[in-house]
Amino acid sequence: MKFALRQKLLPVEWITLAYTLFTSLLILLLWRDMADPLRLLTGRALVVAGMALMFLIYCLRPCNPTLLLRQLYPLTLLGYWYPDTYEFCQLFPNLDHLFAAADAWLFGCQPAISFSQCLSQKLWSELFNLGYFAYYPLIALTVLSPLFGHSGRFARTAFTVLACFFLYYTIYLFLPVAGPQYYFHAVGQDLILQGHYPQLGDYFRYHTELAPGPGPSGFFHDLVEATQASGERPTAAFPSSHVGMSTVLLILLWNDRRWLCLAALPFYVLLCCATVYIQAHYLVDVLGGWISAVLFYLLASRYWERRHPACQPLGVHP
Repeated sequence: MKFALRQKLLPVEWITLAYTLFTSLLILLLWRDMADPLRLLTGRALVVAGMALMFLIYCLRPCNPTLLLRQLYPLTLLGYWYPDTYEFCQLFPNLDHLFAAADAWLFGCQPAISFSQCLSQKLWSELFNLGYFAYYPLIALTVLSPLFGHSGRFARTAFTVLACFFLYYTIYLFLPVAGPQYYFHAVGQDLILQGHYPQLGDYFRYHTELAPGPGPSGFFHDLVEATQASGERPTAAFPSSHVGMSTVLLILLWNDRRWLCLAALPFYVLLCCATVYIQAHYLVDVLGGWISAVLFYLLASRYWERRHPACQPLGVHP
């Protein structure tokens, strides 16, 4: 029985393989239009090779540390899959003009501009940028916290986080919305404030210039800018995965350790505000993030309950 368990793929491995296969098929279908499809396929081959290596290590040495490696490896690839969405969505006509117009119609202004102008002091800039950067440790906190007292929930938490990320990334493959920090920079803020939202077509296929963040220089301001400069692309604006995933993370923390959820709540509020403040998202992106977070969490939870009710947790090996 133990041997059979050791040969089974984990839920996080299955969903990673499914997304890898799905995007590989897309690459083959869009081969002629993509800038470097061979590089993308090679990257996917390396992803699968890494999973195979983790699986082999576990089979040779079945224990909690090697099982943990198998669980964590797919999660470490999130930084690879996010900018990868740009390679697909930039093949389609840009839609930022629709989302900028929606913000103006719903709120009577451009919240991404008005918000940072109203709270332009360094204190606010640092607080909101702190909240935005807190997204990354919040992911680690949520995924790893079940290991300290509730290891049976670890596999479910890891799967839920990864599944929700992949649902967002699937949307981003086909929905080319870059966000205000790209669109306003390309069009010009004066034109935006006059209520003109021109269509840009395939502009972002050839331009990836990112506007500097609003607010004065500071530790967290500069940290966020450095992070964006290294991994940000004109992609993935709607719905906001920062807002959506942080909402999913807080739901998971609430179900696991409520005191951690309450401790993370102030950073969550700052993060949601920061997505608009630093002009990474339109306000409609934030609304879309909240709605999609609930739907994606319910989908992932329902799938888990039906397919993996007795998944092997950490802690079964001596």
